Amino acid sequence: MGDILAWLISFFLIFSLLALVTYQLMCLADLEFDYINAYESSSRINKVVLPEFIIQALLTSFYLVTGHWIMTLVSLPYLCFNLHLYRQRKHLVDVTEIFNQLSWEKKHRLLKLIYLIFSIFLSVFWMIYKSLT
Repeated sequence: MGDILAWLISFFLIFSLLALVTYQLMCLADLEFDYINAYESSSRINKVVLPEFIIQALLTSFYLVTGHWIMTLVSLPYLCFNLHLYRQRKHLVDVTEIFNQLSWEKKHRLLKLIYLIFSIFLSVFWMIYKSLT
């Protein structure tokens, strides 16, 4: 029963990451279609970037502590990418450069979204597998 609970916790953590990345994509789409200004869009995105990084680090360490080695290896590249962005100080969206970097930011977050969808499917698979065995 404890293993199913661990998979359920990881499902909710991945779902929260999915919600944060979707919110960032919606802010970028609103900016692209000129529904909000650059300052408001970048401030909204910058507010959720660090919580996203913290939740991802928490999820990877949770997999490591609970002994789910495959999912640890699956979530490690995403964590390393986030750490790389944070160390280079490219994790926040710059107000003055947001229009120049809009396509890269959208692609970057879309790849994160695809990665998280893959992770949520793996989490659901392992949860169902553990409940049947």
